[in-house]
Amino acid sequence: MINLRSQRLPLVIILAVSFLSTVGMALVFPVLPFLVGAHVGDAGSTAFWVGILEATYAACAFVAAPFLGALSDRIGRRPVLIVSLIGSAIGWVMFGLGGALWVLLLARVIDGLTAGDMSVAFAYLADITAPEDRARRFGLAGAVGGVGFLVGPAIGGLLATVNLAAPMLAAAAVSLLTAILAAVVLPESLDPERRTTRLSLSDINPLRAIGDAVRRPGLGSLILVFALAAVPLALFGGNVPVLTKDVLSWNTVEVGLLMSGVGIVDIIVQGGLLAVMLRIMGDRGVVVGGLLGQAFGCGVIVVVAAFLPMSWVFVTGALLFAMAQGATGAVLQGLLSQAVGDDEQGWLAGSMSAIGSAVQTVGPLLAGLLYLRVAPFAPYLLAVAILLVAAVLARRILYAGAGAGVQDRAASPAV
Repeated sequence: MINLRSQRLPLVIILAVSFLSTVGMALVFPVLPFLVGAHVGDAGSTAFWVGILEATYAACAFVAAPFLGALSDRIGRRPVLIVSLIGSAIGWVMFGLGGALWVLLLARVIDGLTAGDMSVAFAYLADITAPEDRARRFGLAGAVGGVGFLVGPAIGGLLATVNLAAPMLAAAAVSLLTAILAAVVLPESLDPERRTTRLSLSDINPLRAIGDAVRRPGLGSLILVFALAAVPLALFGGNVPVLTKDVLSWNTVEVGLLMSGVGIVDIIVQGGLLAVMLRIMGDRGVVVGGLLGQAFGCGVIVVVAAFLPMSWVFVTGALLFAMAQGATGAVLQGLLSQAVGDDEQGWLAGSMSAIGSAVQTVGPLLAGLLYLRVAPFAPYLLAVAILLVAAVLARRILYAGAGAGVQDRAASPAV
């Protein structure tokens, strides 16, 4: 079998897969509150049901992700990736056709149970990348995802002006196209001799997978930071289109343009600025600084939602949050991947996906309830508090050397 570590083509292909997957997801962001609002009516209920739908997807992904990650360690990345993409296509077709809330819920269940495309893509990148280069390559994948977020929301917002179902059907088409691309031209990254030889029923249990990861030396402390950092993003994601619709009176095009702005920020940060930040600040500094930057961005959004409903101020806060989150996420992924062996990258990706899905299950529900019962600014005020706690813990954990086996370093040369 060809040694993939010496090849550029697999890297290009998996980045293309990541781009198309991100485009598919980003297409639907601007239209989600409008589509749900057509079924439920008032603004508070829309925020709550958007949270329900996102939590349903995350709960199903929480159940499925560890199994899909472990399965990719056993049979290879490529077949799991293809099945995940086909599941997403089916889910988006159902969501677009809709007709009732229960159909939307069923669509999110199907999509969630096959949600392994991005986690397997990161495991694939780990397979073909030397450990010391993984933070940079994960950053590169994030930058490519940023291009997807640049293109997807703008197209989705425009398609929604024709028909609210159009972005969902377009997302399904993109997912299917990505599955075809993976099936036709993507080589397998995990050589047979590097695969695990067993797949037990315990791999289906997400709590077992998370417990194993937390108990692993060198992983537990990093996972704590990862989990805390994931909470504000869960509060932020599905709720922002509702907030902009209600507080700023934005339409689908304006929401799409905001998401495109987030994509531009991702490209700038993860495509180039991250390398400079790593050279100057090191892994630890980027993580801590990124958490503080996210807290500041969420604080700006609190001000907008509570006192100063001005679009340009909101955009400033949202982009600051996106910039800091992109840098933090890429470096944390790189640090985590260095702490396990080559034959466990799929297991790690699945475990991290399960943790992220658990957070995404609770986060949107909590955001919707806070929005409905307290105030529109309440989810973002909670995010500020969590991020400040995460920054303090990250500094203590990383600088005290609790992330065993992880060395702070300057960025390695570009690949």
